[in-house]
Amino acid sequence: MADKVIVVEAGMDQCDIDRTPSALFTDDEHQRYTWLCRHSGRMAIKNHRNGSVRDPKTSSPPRYSTLVLDASGDEWLTNWERLFETLRIQQLRNPKFFHVDPAHRDALLEFAVTSGRTGECAEVNGCVGRERSKHARKKERAAKRQDYYTPSSGLFVDQCRGIVDHYCLRDGMIRKEVVEDLDYHVGDGVGEGLFTVKTNRGMHQARIVVIAVGPGNSPRIPGQIPGQRIDGACHVMQMEKFPDPVVKTKITRGQTTNVLVVGGGLTSAQIGDLEIKSGVTKVWHVMRSHLKVKPFDLNLEWLGKFRNVKQAIFWSADSDEERWEQIKLARNGGSITPTFHKIMKAHVARGRLSVFTNTVVEARVWDPGAQRWTVQTEPEIDLPPLDYIYYATGIQSDIRSLPFLQTIQKKFPIESHGGLPCINDDLMWKDEVPLFVTGRLGALKIGPGAANLAGARSGAERIAWSIADILDENDVNLVDKDLSSLGIGNRYNSLTSDSETDPDESQESA
Repeated sequence: MADKVIVVEAGMDQCDIDRTPSALFTDDEHQRYTWLCRHSGRMAIKNHRNGSVRDPKTSSPPRYSTLVLDASGDEWLTNWERLFETLRIQQLRNPKFFHVDPAHRDALLEFAVTSGRTGECAEVNGCVGRERSKHARKKERAAKRQDYYTPSSGLFVDQCRGIVDHYCLRDGMIRKEVVEDLDYHVGDGVGEGLFTVKTNRGMHQARIVVIAVGPGNSPRIPGQIPGQRIDGACHVMQMEKFPDPVVKTKITRGQTTNVLVVGGGLTSAQIGDLEIKSGVTKVWHVMRSHLKVKPFDLNLEWLGKFRNVKQAIFWSADSDEERWEQIKLARNGGSITPTFHKIMKAHVARGRLSVFTNTVVEARVWDPGAQRWTVQTEPEIDLPPLDYIYYATGIQSDIRSLPFLQTIQKKFPIESHGGLPCINDDLMWKDEVPLFVTGRLGALKIGPGAANLAGARSGAERIAWSIADILDENDVNLVDKDLSSLGIGNRYNSLTSDSETDPDESQESA
């Protein structure tokens, strides 16, 4: 039996794909104005006069048979929880109004209040009012200001588990399988074809497939084949033990240890801090650009209450190529939070950390006998022999190199910019191919925040509505065909559409 929907991977994007999602944004996307008419009643509506809120109808089991395939495990957020535990991340970087509940914008805040855990929400200083001019800030009373808070990782995970139970998203919905190939056989209409999904454990069939694989590609150490592991170094997304057993043994023996961290994002700062706390003598931190400090991965102009200005510019772009340029400008590489910037400065003051900006690694040589690296940089730095190298250089997204999409790309080729596919406005591969793409790979249609929780909700909302439209329409067509075959109704009705029927003739015949 074929599933109606198959979702590849089991991260935060998939938790949002619900039958009755609410809107995170009000007028961020130009299609939204027509969608509101077609999908009235699918979101929470607040009456600004009396403050009452009319909630959407939720908490019912999924309408469609859904299967989720995840290479990491058979539970929600398996890889996410593993990375957070390995890196010992205590606090999320996203504000508390970015979460996975599709029906309630303040669900995380409500969960924190009802569970008595508001103390786990840390205030982000220096954000309130920054998106407005100083003259506008003077006119507003301090009591009306909305502060930014970030939830703890424990609070966020517990709320996610509650969402999974609330929307009945367990019962064997997730399977630990690696997708190896994806093919589509075109039917008479959109959604009437059939996908064939080949995994390491068998074959699956579905009418609709959703790709929510995050960056998609494997972590890559510069100069190495993607996914290849080497002695004395690793990509942070491939860490299995921390610190590395070789480094840990040297620390236990009291030997001098030096570790190199490559990267300019928050993860690189977290790795350096953990290494110093674990007993490493000194951490050498190099990054190819200058050190950027900001509370979130995007500037407030993309996340604050006046974000519609920037997003309107994004939606009004004439081409996907122009949107790609805006995405690069908005993200502007990795950055660290003010909190970790203070931690880094403290380590530098104690001589445990050295930071080198605008520096790249030119060459490295591994000595298997001494189990140490000799590294050359540009500009040159007097580095000691290094015991380990951590690459926190992120993961490049390139839809063209994903192995399981090679068949689809040959049969239904589409353009791409910066490795991101040029999908349609419904986040669908093509109008006739119901293969949906969300997360970072859907950034050309979701926006610069596609990779974070805000983008996950926005993308999941649009996909959920499109899936409902496709499957509901096809189900109606199937019912009409069955009735005609039984001699019930007008058997010639399939020869004409509603748009072709003259309303005057219909009234006369009635």
